[in-house]
Amino acid sequence: MRVSKLKWIAAIGGVLLLSGCASGPTHKIATAEEIFAMATPERIDNGAIFQPSKGIALYEDIKARNIGDMITIVLSEQTNASKSASTSTSKDNAIDVTNPTLLGLPTAFSSSVLSSRDMSLASSLESSKSFSGEGDSAQSNQLSGSVTAMVTGVLPNGYLRVEGEKNISINQGEEYVRIKGIIRPVDIRSNNSVLSTQVANAVISYGGNGVIANSNDMGWLGKFFNSKWWPF
Repeated sequence: MRVSKLKWIAAIGGVLLLSGCASGPTHKIATAEEIFAMATPERIDNGAIFQPSKGIALYEDIKARNIGDMITIVLSEQTNASKSASTSTSKDNAIDVTNPTLLGLPTAFSSSVLSSRDMSLASSLESSKSFSGEGDSAQSNQLSGSVTAMVTGVLPNGYLRVEGEKNISINQGEEYVRIKGIIRPVDIRSNNSVLSTQVANAVISYGGNGVIANSNDMGWLGKFFNSKWWPF
């Protein structure tokens, strides 16, 4: 029975440690093969001079419009946020009861058990408590560059679902930028690019792996002590 309890304690501790060192979510980007598998098979009308599946826009700029087409997303993200809070409370209590009189004389009693002197019924009580809390938070982010994405879906209203990824390996580290979301065809510029600020439901991930990224990562024990599972 004692061994079983130790196993349960070890299992709970392992779950807490894993929760404390859990990293942020990763977003998988579809591969080219998966993207073309999503496309609807082309309709082939043998013998016809014009086929809708082979239509060419002679008087339009070359822009992404079908599944598998590529489009450049210009990253232009900048956010600033700040928050502050302050709380202060205080409370004081005081109770004072005078010694009552009985038949015009103050009441008093003496007891050899409690004290050798006369004692009265007068009493007093005072209490005081206070609380003060203050917090400030500020965050600023900026991301610039470009990522070429592919169209992974065409919605019924004509909007395009796009996904893109860029991986860069430098020396002993690797950095990546991933983006996915929905764009409107009217927001696509003449050079077949669109601003990231015009991507709806945008999910942008930027991170890295390697020696430099590991040196900036807190250890698993430190993550546990800074997680919500640490009760102190």
